[in-house]
Amino acid sequence: MPMWNPWHGCHKISAGCRHCYVFRQDAAYGSLLPSNEVRRTASFKLPIKCDRKKNYKFPSGTQFALCFTSDFLLEEADAWRSEIWNIIRMRRDCTFYFFTKRIERLATCLPDDWNNGYDNVAIGCTVENQDRTDYRMPIFLSLPIKHRLVIVAPMIDKINLTPYLDAELITEVSVGGESGKYARPLHFDWVLDLHRQCLDKNIPFCFHQTGSYLIKDGRQYFIPRALQHIQAKKANLNTHTHASITT
Repeated sequence: MPMWNPWHGCHKISAGCRHCYVFRQDAAYGSLLPSNEVRRTASFKLPIKCDRKKNYKFPSGTQFALCFTSDFLLEEADAWRSEIWNIIRMRRDCTFYFFTKRIERLATCLPDDWNNGYDNVAIGCTVENQDRTDYRMPIFLSLPIKHRLVIVAPMIDKINLTPYLDAELITEVSVGGESGKYARPLHFDWVLDLHRQCLDKNIPFCFHQTGSYLIKDGRQYFIPRALQHIQAKKANLNTHTHASITT
């Protein structure tokens, strides 16, 4: 899935942001600009770039991960977002995914023709603990969205999602731990509990990564970054083929 990052940079707003990978990667690659400075990138019009024959470089059916080095709903991006919605309309033959910790801003950031949602857009609401779950999920479920994902990542505490799990509204729940040297550990029991909650409500579940430190049966394991997705898959908890939407 190609990354489409029309802007870069973000601000930390909640507990899940403490060890954000965007800040960590900027530091590792020696970025000359601070990570909290939001700026447009050279990839702003990526989905509509054409080759020499004036064909789109990305074919019909491409799935784009949108704004994964920022937040699509950042205030600093308000002046640019209408251009992005226009590109998404132009590429109705492709699908677009974005995740946000700012779901309370979505209603004021939607295009005029959104109605009940675009068929080719899936929105993920990120929650990391019970406090943010109880704040963000009621807002998320009240909004007009056709494809709704719950992203529990980085999961830093046990979470009760049951009050918000509605199979008619939620496409999938995806869970992951935190990565990096200073990552907070993920308890495997928390993952199993969320898995049970989703099974009880008949909602697809994905354990997408373990994070750097996983606590299982009272023992903490360090898992290298390259193996975190693989080890999560080996837990055999996934009840989906992968979240996807049809255009």
